[in-house]
Amino acid sequence: MKWKFAFLFSLISFITFDKWWYALVVDGTDEFLYGFPLPYTCRGFHTSMSEQFFLIEFLIDFALCFLFWVTVVLAITRLNLNCTERIQKIALTVISIPTIIVAGISMLYLLNPDNLFYFKRPFNIEIMETGYKFVWNTMARPDYFKYHPEQKPRK
Repeated sequence: MKWKFAFLFSLISFITFDKWWYALVVDGTDEFLYGFPLPYTCRGFHTSMSEQFFLIEFLIDFALCFLFWVTVVLAITRLNLNCTERIQKIALTVISIPTIIVAGISMLYLLNPDNLFYFKRPFNIEIMETGYKFVWNTMARPDYFKYHPEQKPRK
């Protein structure tokens, strides 16, 4: 039962909370990459509606997220809260429903045939700025010329 809770919390937090990385791709453009603690996705370079996913980084990120939630759940169970088996099943069901909905929507996003999946990120990056966001937050694109004033067009 403990592992089920940890897995569900891992999925919810992995999908809803992210770290963004504003970076310059070597021999490319400026990009936003997403993932915590390693960037595991960014937009696809070949078409506007695609994404690129990097599997090694993704697996490391998800494993660390799962390990965090396993630690939290085990720490809570050490408190000897007298929860009956029925209460645990009800809580598991209540948490499972939104998790399945959110994971299903995310799977539809992943199944785009234009998406690219790489074993490891095939390009180097130069990180300019980082931050954290929830999936429902919007963010403004940082000013490229703040980091490269020599390329700013002259007036």
